Amino acid sequence: MPWLEPAQRRLRDAAASQRLPHSLLLLSAPGLGAEQLANWITALALCESRGLRPCGECASCGLLRAGNHPDYHLVRIEEDAQQIKVDQVRGLIEALGLKSHRGGYKVAVIEGAEALNANGANAFLKTLEEPTADTVLILIAKPANRLPATIASRCLRLSLQAPAHTVAIEWLKANSSAARDWESLLALCGGAPLLALERQAVIDSGFEAEMRENMQQLAQGAVDVSLLAERWANSDPLLRLEWLENWITWRVRAQLGGATSSQSAEPVGLPAALLKPKIRALFGLLDASREFRRFAATGMNRHLALEALLLGGRAALSNRDH
Repeated sequence: MPWLEPAQRRLRDAAASQRLPHSLLLLSAPGLGAEQLANWITALALCESRGLRPCGECASCGLLRAGNHPDYHLVRIEEDAQQIKVDQVRGLIEALGLKSHRGGYKVAVIEGAEALNANGANAFLKTLEEPTADTVLILIAKPANRLPATIASRCLRLSLQAPAHTVAIEWLKANSSAARDWESLLALCGGAPLLALERQAVIDSGFEAEMRENMQQLAQGAVDVSLLAERWANSDPLLRLEWLENWITWRVRAQLGGATSSQSAEPVGLPAALLKPKIRALFGLLDASREFRRFAATGMNRHLALEALLLGGRAALSNRDH
């Protein structure tokens, strides 16, 4: 992944000079490879080669590849849970307090670190303040995370950015055997290549046509909003909202600045005469969609939240004055 290479070079140089940071905070939107970078940093720290690291061939690299390395610890949200629990953090702290099994580094990765509950964050803070020797702590979080400042301020931050458009397209073509419209898929995924690769099957299943039809029905008041909200809630709700945000954003840009996109030729369009008077409602719909995605991991009622959002969408997209 060429867009990760600058961070890898920086960390490899730090490791070579014995200055590998003890705590890293990887800030990344989904689909940019934060988890893969965390795995690479783990391999870099645990590799036992005297040459270029990670070598992928030493005993330590073999254990890591097999998922059996005793000095590697991973914490993430458990299935059906909404937060990383304090017991998980305490278990991690206990494991890090032991001596390294192989006499080198110990590495801990916390995926979705913004999901640490208050007690877990407080328990983890002492480990950040007083890390045990030869320990590397890697936290992965979204850019708009809810991590306490006391934790974030004690980590070296690495912010991952989406690669240049041409780089992303070339990478997708090289890593997929299927020929498809990567331009529109990449736009839908916010420029994140891994997300585009992951979602290609969903998009190929008729998702795009279904969403265009939903928008047409919503604008015409020809759909039961409650039933539509239920369907969205039970089938890729976050992807649908990302599509909706992209759809509206491009139409606002096209109307105000003449921008074009792969979606500009869709049969559903916002009436030019009504767009400017309703621009505030459209931006309100964008804000509501983003707010939904922000709190999607909490215990909110997705069906009711989507129903409220779609009711606002019907008003924003309607051809009728209110």
